Amino acid sequence: MNLSSLNIFRSLQIETKQFAVIGLGRFGRAVCETLHNAGYEVMAIDRQEKNVDEVMNDKIASHAATLDSMDYDALKQTSIEEFDTVIVAIGNFLAESVTTTLNLKELGVNFVVAKASSETHSKLLKKVGADLVVFPEREMGCELARRLSKPTILEQLDIDPEHSIVQLKVPNKFDGKTIAQLELRNKYGFNILAVSSRDNHFEINPSPNTVLRKGTDMIVLGNNKDIERLPS
Repeated sequence: MNLSSLNIFRSLQIETKQFAVIGLGRFGRAVCETLHNAGYEVMAIDRQEKNVDEVMNDKIASHAATLDSMDYDALKQTSIEEFDTVIVAIGNFLAESVTTTLNLKELGVNFVVAKASSETHSKLLKKVGADLVVFPEREMGCELARRLSKPTILEQLDIDPEHSIVQLKVPNKFDGKTIAQLELRNKYGFNILAVSSRDNHFEINPSPNTVLRKGTDMIVLGNNKDIERLPS
């Protein structure tokens, strides 16, 4: 079970089958590939023909177009307003990113996700209508810091600044004990959503009599400070 894959896409209108990705750097390519492999129709757009050709050769998009996204008329010719969600993955070029986002909203795109490289960049994107602003590098840095400081935590999905859903290894101290015996809710203030067996199958909403085993995983929901108190 992978929680990190939810981080970027949990706020998207994922019921749609059509996405467009503008900017085919590492982030844009990753978004294209993830959505395409999940079965969604994806249009890839970049001003560099080489990047567009690579995406199509790698078969990680359904359609592609080479154009300058700052050109309103060029964007309009792609009928991009028919895509419910467009991801602006340009990021490192502020003027291009902001202008592209503005063009998309003026063309009537329903939901625009834009990559930001700074707080100022984020504010500008929101001013011109971005519906969701993401910081992929920051999120990756936070994820790395968590793994280094708390190696038992495998995945973490932030619900808000104080609460998370976390997948972690069952501490050695819990080995052979039932959920009821450990009194996890009373002692640590969180709920166990699922536990894995040794063959990596998860039991959802495990019973109080479920025995925890070291080397397996558990998924918990709770306050970050309480989760940090768990033994290694």
